[in-house]
Amino acid sequence: MEANNTCGFRDPKTEGGKALNAYIGLAILVLTIFLLVKRYETRLVLLCAGFIMAAVAGKPMAVFAAFVDRMVYAGLVPPILSAMGFAYVMKITECDKHLVWMVSKPMMKVRMFLVPGAIIVTALCNLAIQSAAGTSAAVGAILIPVLMNAGIKPAAAASAVMAGTFGSSLNPGNPHDIMVAKIANANVMDAVNTVLPATLAGIVIAAVSLTIIVHLLKEDGRGNGEASGTTATAVEIPQINYFMALIPFVPLVILLLGSMKIVPAFNIPPAYAMMIGVVAGAFASFTRQKPSKEYVTTITKGFFDGMGKAYGDVIGIIIAAAVFAKGLQEIGLIKVLTETMVGAESVVKAASAFGPFLLAILVGSGDAATIAFNEAVTPHAEIFGMSALKMGSLAHAGGFFGRTMSPLAPAAIICAGMAGTDPLNIMKRNAPAMVIATLAAVFILA
Repeated sequence: MEANNTCGFRDPKTEGGKALNAYIGLAILVLTIFLLVKRYETRLVLLCAGFIMAAVAGKPMAVFAAFVDRMVYAGLVPPILSAMGFAYVMKITECDKHLVWMVSKPMMKVRMFLVPGAIIVTALCNLAIQSAAGTSAAVGAILIPVLMNAGIKPAAAASAVMAGTFGSSLNPGNPHDIMVAKIANANVMDAVNTVLPATLAGIVIAAVSLTIIVHLLKEDGRGNGEASGTTATAVEIPQINYFMALIPFVPLVILLLGSMKIVPAFNIPPAYAMMIGVVAGAFASFTRQKPSKEYVTTITKGFFDGMGKAYGDVIGIIIAAAVFAKGLQEIGLIKVLTETMVGAESVVKAASAFGPFLLAILVGSGDAATIAFNEAVTPHAEIFGMSALKMGSLAHAGGFFGRTMSPLAPAAIICAGMAGTDPLNIMKRNAPAMVIATLAAVFILA
C-alpha cells in the first residue's frame, strides 16, 4: 500500500510544505557533511540521513526500496565483487609483487627520473592492483627505500608514491567507472575512456609538479632539506617471474581487445574478464608453487573473501548512497537545487569536481562523496548541459584527486609510516598538483 503524506511535517503538495521540507533537507545535508568530516561511519551517516529525509517527506518506505534495489543491482554487484576477488587472488599468488618488481627495476638505473618515475610506476601498479592502500603498501615497500637511498628526502619519497595512487581509475573493474557507466546506460569502457584524459593529465601534472617542488626544496639529495627521520634499508629485487608479473593486466587487456573489436570474442562483461584473470593467476603461480590441495583452497577462499570485502565496503557505500539520494529526492531537495542551478551550468560543472574533491580531502576517501554525488546529481546531468558520462567522470576525478592529497587517506598514512614522516608533509607536496589537476579535469570534461 502506498505511503501517504501524513508522516510529513507539512503536506509536501502545498507550496509551504515543499519549501519547509526543502529547508529541512538542506539542514540534514549540511549535518551529513559535518558528520562525514568528523569521520563518523560513512554508511551509517548516509543511511540515517536518507531515512530521516524520506520520513520527513512522509515516505519512509521509499528508502527501503532503494536499499533492496542496490543490494541486487545487476550492473554493479557482479563486476565490483569479481574485481575485488581478482585483486585478492593477485595478492595470494604474489602476482602483484612480481608486477611491482618488474616495473620498479628499470627506474632504479636512472637517478634523475626517480621522482616522476615513482609516480608513473605507482600509477601502473595501481591500474592493476586497484586498491590505493594496497598499492601504497606493495609499491612503497620497494620504492620508498630506493628513493631515500638515492638521497630523496622521506617526505618527497612518500609523496611520489602517494601521487600515483589514482591509476585504478582506468581499470574497468573500478567501482566508479562501473557506476558511471550504469547511470549513463553505457559500456564500462566508455566510462574508462571518458575519464582517461583527466587521469593522464593528472599523472603528468603530478610528475612535473612534484619534481619541481623536490628540486626547489632541495630534497633531491643536493642539500640538507628535511631531516630523514629514518634510515632506509637497501632493497634487493629478487628474481622476477615475468609471466606472473603480467597476469594483473589480463582482465584489462581482454576488455580492451573486446571493446575495440580487435578480438570480438573478448567483448564480454567485466566480471567474466576478472574470473578469467583469476584462473590465469592461479595457473601462473603454479610455475613457482606446487598446486597442492591446501594452496588451491587458499586461492578459492581468497577469491570469495575478496568478494565479501567488496560487498561490505564498496557495495555497502553504494547502498547507503542510494538511500541518501532517495531521501534527497523524496524531500524535494534535488528538485529545488536543480531548478535553482539551471542557467548556472559553469558553476555546476566546477562543483561536480570540486564538491567531491573537497569532501575527499576532509574525509580521506573519495568513495563516499563521489558515489553520493553520482547517485543524486549525475542522473540529471543533461539539465546542466552535460552528459551523464562526463559529469560522473568529473566527480570521479575530483574524488580521487582530493583523496590523493588528503592526510587522512589510508594510503597517505601507509606511505608516511614507511618513510618515517608525517602525512601532512605529503599533503603539502601533492596539494599544488592535485588542485591544478582538478582544474584541468574541469576544463577537459566540462
